[in-house]
Amino acid sequence: MTFQDYVFYVLAAILLIAGLRVITARNPVHAALYLVLAFFTAAGIWLLLEAEFLAIVLVLVYVGAVMVLFLFVVMMLDINLDRLREGFWSALPIALPVGILMAVEMSMILGVKHFGVDKITPPITHLNGYSNTAELGRQLYTDYLLPFELASVVLLVAIIAAIALTLRDRKDSKFMDPAAQVKVKRADRIRMVSMAADVEIKEPAVEPDTKKGKA
Repeated sequence: MTFQDYVFYVLAAILLIAGLRVITARNPVHAALYLVLAFFTAAGIWLLLEAEFLAIVLVLVYVGAVMVLFLFVVMMLDINLDRLREGFWSALPIALPVGILMAVEMSMILGVKHFGVDKITPPITHLNGYSNTAELGRQLYTDYLLPFELASVVLLVAIIAAIALTLRDRKDSKFMDPAAQVKVKRADRIRMVSMAADVEIKEPAVEPDTKKGKA
């Protein structure tokens, strides 16, 4: 085993632990921070695979923007943790077999095809001028165009769901009616008032006459 293999196994172990803590952490803020750790570790694995563009995008976009958005959404939702934990153990008898079945199906589908011993190939050496960014764009917009468009639709649905959850009925919620905002005219918002100028005239200060007191 080479040094690169040891680095991969260390990063993979950290990624698995961080992923488990994302779904087992009691505090949603802690879960979001563990997800940040998972993204950083995945970026390190992308670097080992010579996919520098994906690693940089994963850190800049997901860690720098998406995770900050997640934290804001978690704080704005004001989640009642006690209410969320009430039905957790009651759903475990059904959720645990389903989760195990999904893991077995994924291992049966992906294990033999992509992770077999005979599938291990030496790293590919690229020619000078090779750009993984251009190769990624070519793959996305040719072979994987339909999954790419479906992923964009899923993200749009997630945005709408986050907005709907944030603007749910609460006592301190403030709502805006876009239709009423569009109908507003300038005369309804601004009223010009003509007022007479009120100028205060100051009288010049009178200096005391000090000559009268002289003999």
